[in-house]
Amino acid sequence: QVQLVESGGGLVQTGGSLRLSCAASGSIFSINTMAWYRQAPGKQRDLVASITSHYYQNYADSVAGRFTISRDNAKNMVYLKMNNLKPEDTAVYYCNAVPPNPGYWGKGTLVTVSS
Repeated sequence: QVQLVESGGGLVQTGGSLRLSCAASGSIFSINTMAWYRQAPGKQRDLVASITSHYYQNYADSVAGRFTISRDNAKNMVYLKMNNLKPEDTAVYYCNAVPPNPGYWGKGTLVTVSS
């Protein structure tokens, strides 16, 4: 059973930075594209950034140029470095595969950006 645990969220001012981490168990990293998703209050969960097993990255237009996704297969970790944060980035951030596996959703980590 694959488990994903997100961490690194918190409260930050506009323009600040955070680094999110996703720790995975199981063999997901050798074969799957991983991604970060986020869900703002009252909104649907959206894909923010993805990275393939060959390290090809893709970003939502709203975060391109500000966020960087990375992965460390040896450590079974996925990271999301977020710079120049904006209030509209406030959300619970989750990691999962692409397409997302319903059984992989963790509790997420809350990012709050104050104006």
